[in-house]
Amino acid sequence: MNAENCSLAEKIVSSSYVQQGAQARRARENLVRQLFEQKKCPEIGWDDMSIELLLQELAVMDSNNFPGNCGVGEREARIASRLVANRHYNIGHGIGRSGDITAIQPKAAGSSLLNKLTNSMVLDIIKTAGVQSAASAFVVPMATGMSLVLCMLTLKQQRPDARYVLWPRIDQKSCFKSMVTAGFKPIVIENKLEGDELRTDISAIELKVQELGAKNILCVMTTTSCFAPRVPDRIEEVAQLCAKLEVPHLINNAYGVQSSKCMHLIQQGSRIGRIDAFVQSTDKNFMVPVGGSVIAGFDKKFIEEIGKAYPGRASGTPSMDLFITLLSLGVKGYQQLLKERKEMYKYLSAELTKCAEAHGETLLHIPHNPISMAMSLRTIPSELATQLGSMLFTRFVSGTRVVATGELKTVQGYTFHGFGSHTDNYPCTYLTAAGSVGMTKNDVDLFVKRLHKVLERCKKTGAAETLEEDTIET
Repeated sequence: MNAENCSLAEKIVSSSYVQQGAQARRARENLVRQLFEQKKCPEIGWDDMSIELLLQELAVMDSNNFPGNCGVGEREARIASRLVANRHYNIGHGIGRSGDITAIQPKAAGSSLLNKLTNSMVLDIIKTAGVQSAASAFVVPMATGMSLVLCMLTLKQQRPDARYVLWPRIDQKSCFKSMVTAGFKPIVIENKLEGDELRTDISAIELKVQELGAKNILCVMTTTSCFAPRVPDRIEEVAQLCAKLEVPHLINNAYGVQSSKCMHLIQQGSRIGRIDAFVQSTDKNFMVPVGGSVIAGFDKKFIEEIGKAYPGRASGTPSMDLFITLLSLGVKGYQQLLKERKEMYKYLSAELTKCAEAHGETLLHIPHNPISMAMSLRTIPSELATQLGSMLFTRFVSGTRVVATGELKTVQGYTFHGFGSHTDNYPCTYLTAAGSVGMTKNDVDLFVKRLHKVLERCKKTGAAETLEEDTIET
């Protein structure tokens, strides 16, 4: 309410009451002013009413919400369902323009403000999380795999002769499919087994570059966040190698923002070598619905080129989800989530160690993976081990993976031996679990309790009997 309306309101109710309300309103307006001035994630999270007030004010700046608006084009943010309109706070124009996903829309000043502010806030969070020298970042309404495709197609414009992507093996379908979908030939670099860990073979990457020729290689695609027993790639060494050989370096940082170790690797790699872009998921790192990712990098111009490579406008939903979440959490709230994640990782590791020892198993020694861990399943008959994951799932345990040795799987025409274990012949079958952001002590306790029960029944009875007889315990 502006000053004139407040003055008029004082003729209806007590002046002191109106002034008190106006003062409260100014406090919320000051939050908006600071956000617009600083273009950073607020230190302290906002209350829901302040966030909704801003969303409503952004919505009235879009043409579809103008009083008396007459839209005669084919794309006027017309929304048939009131439920859908309410879900999106009447913001319906999406983000970007046909030539650039980060561009401002003339019809949608409010949507454009939301998009620009979200990109600024997520860059601030990336710096806070450990990559201080990141120069640019933007939210893309695609999950990590398709965002990697966008990055590779942008690199292709700079390297028209390139045909290959060197890929230290990570048995996760979307990142592998991204290379094939983008039209490139993946060159799989097998990992080296060091103790229980699978680590990057730097010399094999260098030899392959020399064999194929640097100009024929689009990039090296490394990975930070990954399922144990694989650990984050040797980002610093790869970055140095890429700088020396003049080969681009793309990082799949899917859920690495939540790990200070992963972010430190990226920061150090950029400092001493070459990193062209790194991509991270919004849902895994910021606890929003699936559908978005963040592309970031150290050369602002190159990140802008990636944005321009996106064809057409885009959904604004992932940006809005992240906008609301970052305002709600604030920097301190997100830092608290990261602190709690580290604590839960340690707690999960301790409890899983106890469980493993109670059943004659071991928690594999994987010190370089800061999120995922693995427990051996050497004492479980092979015909039961492969069913262990589904047995846990029927008991409402999600997110675990049981990986048996020797499994063959074909992905996009490429056959992998031992798929899931990131190597042809890992020494044992194992089960993974992750200490990721948002996990609670109750999650760990229930998981370990149900795992105990499943392991006991696997040893006493057959898998079929276990599935039929067991009941869910909450």
